[in-house]
Amino acid sequence: MTNEDKAIRTTYFSIVGNTCLALLKGLAGFFGNSYALIADAIESTTDIFSSVLVLLGLKYAQRPADDNHPYGHGRIEPLITFIVVAFLVTSATVIAYESILHILTPHKTPKAWTLYVLGAIILWKEISYQVVMKRGRETNSSSLKADAWHHRSDAITSIMAFIGISIAIYFGEGYEAADDWAALLASGFILYNSYLIFRPALGEIMDEHMYDDVVAEIREVAKTIDGVIDTEKCFVRKAGMQYHVDLHAIVNGKISVTEGHDISHKLKSALRKQIPGIAQVLIHIEPDE
Repeated sequence: MTNEDKAIRTTYFSIVGNTCLALLKGLAGFFGNSYALIADAIESTTDIFSSVLVLLGLKYAQRPADDNHPYGHGRIEPLITFIVVAFLVTSATVIAYESILHILTPHKTPKAWTLYVLGAIILWKEISYQVVMKRGRETNSSSLKADAWHHRSDAITSIMAFIGISIAIYFGEGYEAADDWAALLASGFILYNSYLIFRPALGEIMDEHMYDDVVAEIREVAKTIDGVIDTEKCFVRKAGMQYHVDLHAIVNGKISVTEGHDISHKLKSALRKQIPGIAQVLIHIEPDE
């Protein structure tokens, strides 16, 4: 199974899970008098749409390179990540606004049984985060990692709701709005997570140098190729789940152009074979002094 297929299958997992949880949270919040749970349901609903966008982005990124897109279609991934972040920011804003309204409006204390619902939700969302993030790291997908952070932010929202409802139930009259304060606090966590998701995606679009580990691996592989004395400049760009590499390889300055050409091809083949995430490699041959 390719990285792309793994990522797509993981996204289906997110869509199904978020749909079930959104319904569960909405019903539990409505019948359990908890706006924190309703806020949680709102966040899960936005998660559904964002996961669908991630799925569409991953499918589009699978398209092969063509005349208009010689480097493939992988750059759609960080663009989709930006949209996912927009969903997160929107949901956090809605939750914060509605929380303030509920804080200012007297209402009933949440039902105690909602804590059991929240406990199960927290456990499931953390498991979902771990599963999706593991796949995101395996496939090197920025949009899948963003989807994982949706699960983590959902878990944080649920933890805040659990704390708020517990306070409201334990302290009783006068603390009915505790779960609303919890929802308000959770919106702040969601905004912070939005930044954590947005920053690497922006770096990917801007071709920012963020791949020291990949550069180190490239240099190690280069040293194993006969004829390569050393490496000089090494630039790595990421597009979707793949890397595009520009590498300067130092060879004996007295060899022929043909020999330098052969060394270049051997190095390129070795890099693509030993580092599966590499798609394109441009090698510039430098003579030693």
